[in-house]
Amino acid sequence: MISTNDLRPGITVEIDGEVYMVIDFQHVKPGKGAAFVRTKIKNVKTGQVFERNFRAGEKLNRAIVERKTMQYLYQASDTYYFMDTKTYEQIPLTKEQLGDAILYLKENLEVIVMFYEGVPIGVELPTFVELTVVDTEPGFKGDTATGGSKPATLETGAVIQVPLFIEKGDVVRVDTRTGEYLSRV
Repeated sequence: MISTNDLRPGITVEIDGEVYMVIDFQHVKPGKGAAFVRTKIKNVKTGQVFERNFRAGEKLNRAIVERKTMQYLYQASDTYYFMDTKTYEQIPLTKEQLGDAILYLKENLEVIVMFYEGVPIGVELPTFVELTVVDTEPGFKGDTATGGSKPATLETGAVIQVPLFIEKGDVVRVDTRTGEYLSRV
């Protein structure tokens, strides 16, 4: 059991038979009434994110999630294959289990695969990934007065906003938590 006062980002809890990961939390003490904890939690199986409030001090079941470093190998239709770097065991994960993570998966990328009761339930991506721009509009000289941005399609199929000087073939660093452009590599 874990108290809602001890919630932190990355902690996994069990609510109504489902496993959720805490993404964000805020301890709120209103001027009138009892204190509560406002959380943003993610269902690790479906990837659905929503907000939920808990009473301060409320007890939740802690979900013990095992994490293993694995390497992304390849995709076959809607199944993605990962390999344990120590035992060379391969496991498949579906598109639904991965959620938005598929937008940043590149072959040979090291990720952390989460297991709940021995069953793989999802992945944690590295905070930043470096991907190649495969399609973007050309930037024109003089277009930079407003510091604008344009859409760019990356090698994984993700579409992000990049500065106007980024061209096709450039490698960019992307934050996997927000999907934002960080820098050119």
